[in-house]
Amino acid sequence: MRLPRPRSLAAQLFAMQVVLVAAIVAGCALFAYMTHAAQAEDTARRQASAVATTVAHSPAVVEAVRSDDPTAALQPYTERLRGDAGVAFVVIMDPAGKRWTHPAPGRIGHTYLGDIGPALKGRTFSETHLGTLGPSVRTVAPVKDGGRVVALVSAGITIETISEQVRRQVAGLIGVALAALALGGAGTYVINARLRRHTHGMNAAELSRMHDYHQATLHAVREGLLMLDGRRRIALVNDGARELLGLPPEAVGRSVADLELPAPLTGALLATEPRVDELHLTADRIVVVNTRPVSSGEQRGTVVTLRDHTELQALSGELDSERGFTQALRSQAHEAANRLHTVVSLIELGRVDEAVEFATAELELAQALTDQVVDAVAEPVLAALLLGKAAQANERGVELVLTEDSRIDDGLLPDTLPPRDLVTVLGNLIDNAVDAAQGGERARVTVTAGTADGELLLRVADTGAGIDPADADEVFRRGWSTKSAGRGLGLALVQQTVRRDGGTVVLTEGHDGGAEFTVRLPLEQEAPA
Repeated sequence: MRLPRPRSLAAQLFAMQVVLVAAIVAGCALFAYMTHAAQAEDTARRQASAVATTVAHSPAVVEAVRSDDPTAALQPYTERLRGDAGVAFVVIMDPAGKRWTHPAPGRIGHTYLGDIGPALKGRTFSETHLGTLGPSVRTVAPVKDGGRVVALVSAGITIETISEQVRRQVAGLIGVALAALALGGAGTYVINARLRRHTHGMNAAELSRMHDYHQATLHAVREGLLMLDGRRRIALVNDGARELLGLPPEAVGRSVADLELPAPLTGALLATEPRVDELHLTADRIVVVNTRPVSSGEQRGTVVTLRDHTELQALSGELDSERGFTQALRSQAHEAANRLHTVVSLIELGRVDEAVEFATAELELAQALTDQVVDAVAEPVLAALLLGKAAQANERGVELVLTEDSRIDDGLLPDTLPPRDLVTVLGNLIDNAVDAAQGGERARVTVTAGTADGELLLRVADTGAGIDPADADEVFRRGWSTKSAGRGLGLALVQQTVRRDGGTVVLTEGHDGGAEFTVRLPLEQEAPA
C-alpha cells in the first residue's frame, strides 16, 4: 500500500500562517473588546460624576431644598437634565436618604438604595450597585448650604446601557476582525502560491534531501563550478573553482570584477553570451571555461564551469615536441640515407678518397653543434631540447646558434625548477623565434643559456621583422599572435610559467632587428617571511 505523500512545504506554511493570523486577529479582537468594555464603564462613571457634581453645585437645587415641597421644583429639573445628559437616573434626596426625585414617580418618597455614608461626610464618591432600575454605575455628591450637607444627589447609568454600547462597538470590531482575517488569508495565499512555484511543490523533507545531495555533489566534483547572480556577484562556488581561480574564502557575494582575475578571464565571466570551451590563463593554471546564462523570462545569472587544462596542455606541448623530434629524425634519416648512397656510389666508382672526404665533412658538420651543446649545457633536458629544436629549425631553413658564453653545469638547477617548466619556456620561445625568422635572408635564431648572480638566464633572439613597441605589453596576452587566428597561447604560457617560478620575462629589440626575449629564473628558493 502506497503511503500518502506529505503536503508540500508551501501548503504547510499556508496552513500554519492562516492559523497564526486567525489567532492574532482573535487575540486582538478579545483585547479590543475588553478594552472597550473597561473604557465604556470608565466613561459612564465620569459622565455620572460630572452630572452629580453639576447638580450638587446648582443654586437652583439649594433653593428648592429650602422650600416646603422640593419635589415640585426638582422632579421636572432632574428629568430634563437626565434626558439632556444621557444618564439613566438623577435622584435628589434628603440626608436621610428619602427620595425627592426619581425617573419612576412611584419611587419618590421611598428610601434610596445604595451607600450614602461618604457623601454625608461631604465627599463625592462612585460605586456600582443594584438599584430599582437594575445594576448601575453611579456617583453620589453632597449638596451643601453654608457648609452643611442639606441634600444628596445620585446620578448613574445602568449596566444594561453600558453593555448595549459595548455590543454596538463589538459588532463593528467583529467586522474589522473578519476583514483583517480575510485580507491576511488572501495575502498569505498569494505569498504561498509564489513559494509553491519556487519550491516546485516539494515538501520540507524533499527540500532537505535535495539540499544534502546538492552540497554533496557540489563538493564532490573535481571541476570548478561558479554561479553568478544578475549583478555578476558570486552566489555559489565549489572547492574546485576556489582552487582553480585562487579565490579567497570570502569570495561569495563579491563582484567578479573585484577578484583581480586576468582581464580576458574576467571578460569571459562577465559576458552575457555563452562561452564554449575557451582556454584562459590564471596565475598558475590553464582552465577551460564554459558559461551559460540562467534565465526564465528574465536573466537571473550565469552558470560557469571550469576544467583544469594545465597538465593536458603541458603534455600536449611535450607531445608536439616529440612529434617535431620524430619528424626531424625522419628527415635526418632520409638525408643520411642519401649521403650514405652517395658514399657507396663513390666507392663503387673507385673514388675512395673522395668518398672518405665527403663522409668526414658531413660527420664534422653534424657533430659540431652537438659537441657545442653538450659541452656548454650539461643539463640533459635543456641539451636534448636544444638539439631537437636545432634539427627542427634546420628543416625549416633556419639556423639555430648557441652563443659561446652559454654554459649550464649539471646539477646546478634546483628541484624547485621543474624540467617541464624549462621545456615550456625555452621551447615556446624558440618555436616563436623560428616562426618569425623563417623565410628571411640569413634566417637565424640565437640562444643564450647560462647562470649569473644566482639566476638562470635564457635569451632567445631572432632575425625576423620584430615586434611593434606598442604591442610589447600585449604579446603575452592569451590569443595575441601575428599568425593565424586560434593561436597565441605559447607566449602567454611562457609568462605564466616564469611568474609561477618567481622569475621575469622581458621583450626588447635584438641586435639583428628582430625580437629578443630574456628570461631570468631564481636558482635559490626564497625563505618564507
